Amino acid sequence: MVEVGSGPYRYDVIEGWGALPEGISFGVVTGVVVDSQERVIVCQQQMEPPVIVFDREGNYLTSWGAGLLPEPHTLFIDSNDIVYVPDRAAHVAMKFTVEGEPLMELGNRGQASDTGCEEHEGPVLRAGGPFNVPTRMSPSPSGDIYVSDGYRNCRVHRFSPDGQLISSWGKPGETAPGEIRSPHCLWVMPDGKVYVCDRLNNRIQIFSQTGEFIDQWKGLDWPTDLFVDANGDFFVAERPNHEAQTNSMVVRDGSGREKARWDTPRNHQTWHDSHGNMFLVMGQLAEPRDKAIYKYVRKT
Repeated sequence: MVEVGSGPYRYDVIEGWGALPEGISFGVVTGVVVDSQERVIVCQQQMEPPVIVFDREGNYLTSWGAGLLPEPHTLFIDSNDIVYVPDRAAHVAMKFTVEGEPLMELGNRGQASDTGCEEHEGPVLRAGGPFNVPTRMSPSPSGDIYVSDGYRNCRVHRFSPDGQLISSWGKPGETAPGEIRSPHCLWVMPDGKVYVCDRLNNRIQIFSQTGEFIDQWKGLDWPTDLFVDANGDFFVAERPNHEAQTNSMVVRDGSGREKARWDTPRNHQTWHDSHGNMFLVMGQLAEPRDKAIYKYVRKT
């Protein structure tokens, strides 16, 4: 078994975690979360069903989301086991129970907002409303919902708990605070600060809960995914470029200082379980297909 990491961040790598029953195959697996019962939930594109649930040992349990999620992009799960799913093809952001019951849908299904952008991560001519290929949802301590938007927009949208749009921020650009190119991920901290992976600008921008710029971590390499663990460590997936088949997993403290780094396969999203084990999905079609999910077992 391969070991990666350094210091207290060392893992044994299990390739091809999770077994599917006959008749179901992995497509492009793009998102992963772990619920309070240690069930591992993944989402995928280009294959039905869009959401698949495994037990902690990797045995298939169930699936859901058919007909609602043509291209789910990433997942988020809160302490109440509510699952948050932005769908980039439908241009909506949804809430579900962990059993797959729809609770909320934000956006205008099938209608992209007007940004003048005609290709994923192409030039955004003007900031638009919700949504044009949204990428990530994250609830806040107040119950507000934040959505990064997205592959063809440059904004963060803030919604009330009942789904009313409160505000949006972000504009096209490359250097100034608040200018965003491909907001691929975001994470809302317990203090309300919003961390946004400004991927094509190679930085993470930090905003207040109302969208005021606070700070930024510069010099990152295509920050693609962000997970914050219970100790306040930031696990940032960095990628040399869009075509690269390897990423760096970089552990940073709350000030952005690097604490550890190691290579991973192409990493679209990671999530940790309560034992510090990490699950990784690639965001592209894995070959062979049964290597769509990796589990990193934390060493003690």
